[in-house]
Order: sequence, then structure tokens, then C-alpha cells
Amino acid sequence: MTNPTAAILVIGDEILSGRTRDSNMHFLAGELTRIGITLREARVVADIHAEIVEAVRALSSKYTHVFTSGGIGPTHDDITADAVAEAMGAKIGHRADAMALLQAHYDRSGLPFNEARQRMARIPDGATLIDNPVSTAPGFTIGNVHVMAGVPKIFEAMVASVLPKLTGGPPLLSQTLRVERGEGEIAAQFGALAAEFPELSMGSYPFIQNGAHGTNLVVRGTDPAKLDAAMVKLTRMFG
Repeated sequence: MTNPTAAILVIGDEILSGRTRDSNMHFLAGELTRIGITLREARVVADIHAEIVEAVRALSSKYTHVFTSGGIGPTHDDITADAVAEAMGAKIGHRADAMALLQAHYDRSGLPFNEARQRMARIPDGATLIDNPVSTAPGFTIGNVHVMAGVPKIFEAMVASVLPKLTGGPPLLSQTLRVERGEGEIAAQFGALAAEFPELSMGSYPFIQNGAHGTNLVVRGTDPAKLDAAMVKLTRMFG
């Protein structure tokens, strides 16, 4: 059996404009690798309703899980919840449990639970809430789509809430051999080794350090014995 698959959809004009550097994809990739879910695709879309709908539909039909990041705050450009609801064919409105969580949070903070803040309690019908221990405003899961905040600290906390509920496969393992040779010099032998171990993933990543060219050869897989066998042969070739 192959491991479950996933995609991340990063939503926000601030990412595409270069104003904000995304770190959520990197974090999610590491966490999914650890529990045996393979991150297969990452997309970034602007704060445009139709484009979010299209992306969610495409990704949710293709992968076991979809994680979204961004666009669930209190302002007019936070449109992710509405777009995901449409993509999944669900109605959306203020939900009592989310309203109660936020009301209690703002009461404790001594801040008004105004109309803008109430937007964060709009949840699609049939969704389950994702816990947010950082700032209370929940994310949600509907179908195979997990909708989370874009702020990295909150995103990471929401991922920690969701992952224990997901079923993964064997963790993806990796080993690396650094060689002081360019890719062109090692390509033929490395390609032959990759063909010999089709169940493993092999990649070459060139670098320049102190004016010298080299390549990091990375072997990945879920079977430790096959991974070790491939690394033994790789080391004999280039070690």
C-alpha cells in the first residue's frame, strides 16, 4: 500500500506580493513526513474567491488530505471559509459552538465581540472545529479539507491538533551522500542506481561551496533495508 497523500493550499495576496515569506508549507511537509503522509503538491493563490474554490475542488479530488493556510481572520479579505464551503457544497453561517468559544475569549480579554470578530465563527455546515490554543478562533475540517490560519504560530498549533486524528503510513526515511563532483559527472551511474531501486526516490542537489562544485545525493523511501542497500552501493560508487 502507498502512503496517504496531501496538498497544501496557501492563500493570500501578501504571499504572492513578496511581502510575507511563507513558512507553513515547510513546517507541514516535515510533520507529514514524520507520520507517513506524502505531501505531493503545494499551491499559492490570491484572495480571489473563484480561484480558491477551483483550487480546493481540484486538490480535494486528487489527494487524501488538503490543508489550507490563511484567510480565516476578521477582515473583508478573509474569504477562505466561504470559498471552501462553496467548493465542498456546504452552506455557511455563524455556528453556536464557535460563537461561544470566541465570546468567552473576548470576555476574558475585556474586548468587544464585535461584528468583525464574529466573522471568525462562520463555519460550513457539517464541519468539525480545529482547536486553536493560541488565539481561540477555530479552524475547521470539512470532508478531506483542513482549513487553518496563516499566522505560523497558530498554523503550527492547528496542525498539532489535526495530525493525531489522521492515519498515516510508514515514515519516509532519507539518507544523503555528499560528493565533490558535479551532476554531469555522476548522472549516468546515479540514474542506473535509481532504476535498480524503483521503490526508492533518488534526487541530486548541486551546490557551490568555497568555489568548489559538488552534489548532495539523497535517497528516500519507507523500507529501511532497501534504503541501506542502496546507500551501500551509492557509497561504493562515489564515496
